[in-house]
Amino acid sequence: MTRLIITGDLCPVNRIEQIAEEKRYELIFNDFASVLEQGDFNITNLECPLYNGNESSTKIGPILKVRENFVDILKEGKFHLITLANNHIMDFGINGLKSTMKICRKERIDFVGVGLNLYEARRIFYRTINGIHIAILNFAENEFSTTQGDYPGANPLNPIINFYDIQEARKIADFVFVIVHGGNEYYQLPSPRIQETYRFFIDAGADSVISHHAHCYSGYEIYKSKPIFYGLGNFVFDSFTGTRHGTWTEGFAVCFSINDGVISFSLYPYTQGKEDDPGVHLMKDSHLDLFYKNIDSLNRIICDPEMVKSEYQKFIKSQKTYLTYIEPYSNRYLIALHKRGLLPSLLSKKKKKFLLNLVRCEAHRDILIGLLNEITK
Repeated sequence: MTRLIITGDLCPVNRIEQIAEEKRYELIFNDFASVLEQGDFNITNLECPLYNGNESSTKIGPILKVRENFVDILKEGKFHLITLANNHIMDFGINGLKSTMKICRKERIDFVGVGLNLYEARRIFYRTINGIHIAILNFAENEFSTTQGDYPGANPLNPIINFYDIQEARKIADFVFVIVHGGNEYYQLPSPRIQETYRFFIDAGADSVISHHAHCYSGYEIYKSKPIFYGLGNFVFDSFTGTRHGTWTEGFAVCFSINDGVISFSLYPYTQGKEDDPGVHLMKDSHLDLFYKNIDSLNRIICDPEMVKSEYQKFIKSQKTYLTYIEPYSNRYLIALHKRGLLPSLLSKKKKKFLLNLVRCEAHRDILIGLLNEITK
């Protein structure tokens, strides 16, 4: 039997940073270390570059990094592969990316999902484990980090190109795993677009699709006998005091067991980043029971695309602040004056970048289109 263990987002900041500086790694992984020890091949998503420099990118949103020596956390966690196609890997530009790649190569930790151009970022990761040939593909929704051509960044979510890459992997590997970084933050269900896309990846040849990014766990479904996990939640990601509770602090890892050509899976639910303890701890007793009740509830919705659509419409209506992003107010007279160069632009460069991210990132665009559809009926 061969075991692959996949976790969600690892970003060792805040209190975890201090623990790592003191090299007290046992306080990070705690009893979850016994899970990682069972894995023949362990995978996590590194949600920040490993970089000692300070020159950050100009982007909208949080900017994350940890020092280069924090690669030791990955080594202590017995991670063999890190996925890097996410929305923070380019927070410190090409230098941050190159630093991360260089350190991982030096420490013999494999990575997937990034490159100095699109060709490199699309590279499929192959590994033979106990005689089983597996392929890992890693995509990210399109924010500031993704590359579309001859410049560095993360492998972008592009269902057409992704389809061809999955098909290529299918020709070579015994089993194909697709890991995607995307979704709506703090929303515990997939959008209709996400469900359609991830099912399409199964149709293309993937044996499983696994997602993270939303900072909360979601449910899963079995589609054409293949599992799709719509959100693993944070793995090691200590937030600020205001979010050291609730769904931010709960997640689960998936252990895939491959035996005689058949895949099965187990869940390992845990807490992390709690107010009283930032480390990872396996859920127990009533907390574990409640987790599975929540998962069952999410799964019932996920298995019905009409319910997925209905719940997402409710979510969209709760996001009306998006409409404030595309103001200022205007009228045809002001537009005419602006076209003639008689009025300056009311959009700063920062605002333009913000709007670009709204329309470029699939998750943000879903909400914006949904709200505009609602108010223009």
